[in-house]
Amino acid sequence: MTVNKNIDLGLISPAICNAINEWLDNERALKSSAKNTITAYEADIVRFAIFMTKHRAEPQGLSALSEIHTRDMRSWMAHERGRGVGSRSLARSLSAVKSFFRWLAKRHDLEPTAVLLARSPKFEPKLPRPLEIMAAGKMIETVKIQSMEDWVAARDAAVLTLLYGSGLRISEALGLTGANVPLPDVIRIQGKGGKERMVPVLPVTQSAVARYAKLCPFQMDPKLPLFRGVRGGGLNARIVQKTMQIARMQLGLPATATPHALRHSFATHLLNAGGDLRTIQELLGHASLSTTQAYTAVDSSRLMQVYNASHPKA
Repeated sequence: MTVNKNIDLGLISPAICNAINEWLDNERALKSSAKNTITAYEADIVRFAIFMTKHRAEPQGLSALSEIHTRDMRSWMAHERGRGVGSRSLARSLSAVKSFFRWLAKRHDLEPTAVLLARSPKFEPKLPRPLEIMAAGKMIETVKIQSMEDWVAARDAAVLTLLYGSGLRISEALGLTGANVPLPDVIRIQGKGGKERMVPVLPVTQSAVARYAKLCPFQMDPKLPLFRGVRGGGLNARIVQKTMQIARMQLGLPATATPHALRHSFATHLLNAGGDLRTIQELLGHASLSTTQAYTAVDSSRLMQVYNASHPKA
């Protein structure tokens, strides 16, 4: 297991450890869950198992998991609240625990009812925080002049233009290789869960990437990352985040002006211009339309701000 070294895995029985590993392997293989998702799931389940061992003051084998009651689940959730876990994070942990128990029910014939009946805490959905159109443009223009190295400045501008112009996640943009140069009018992107989608590429994005490729001192190898660090390795997402952090301080933008905010801006600005939700869902690679619908709330919020600021009777 790869959980935090401060967690005492000795409190979990070998049978449960094996079951957790088997379940995680199942998540990787059948659901193509992202590495970060697997890491989070593992930590959630391990903490849950350790809590039940301490809570019941006895070793917890697989059979003991069938004896978990509703009150045990309430105690666990109260414990998580007590150590400062927020509603959103607790809901994610509970979802992981339920998923694990569904798998246990099928694989080891355990009774999961008490766990599956546990209610997820309510929380206000976190709305996307896009940049204004002018701010997004200024952000890209600002990073063009940040670096003393022309190719680095061109690289940073190309990455941000991809995020804003095509709505890519930072991991998706940095996952492109030299084989993607020159950028075609449409590129195939492999997103979360291995799901593929086709994303159009604007001429301005093609030009930005072409300029970077021309100035880049490293060969555009089809098998190597398109975007390189100063030593030739693949560009780290933290470098992009740091670049935007400096730019937003120069522009006086809030801390929410992150690389992912450019993806939010892509979706919000398309919606404001009349784009339909289904199309935006496909472009973003969202598995559920409900995820994309968050942008309608952003649009409504913006309209109310304009109304309240402009209407004589507001």
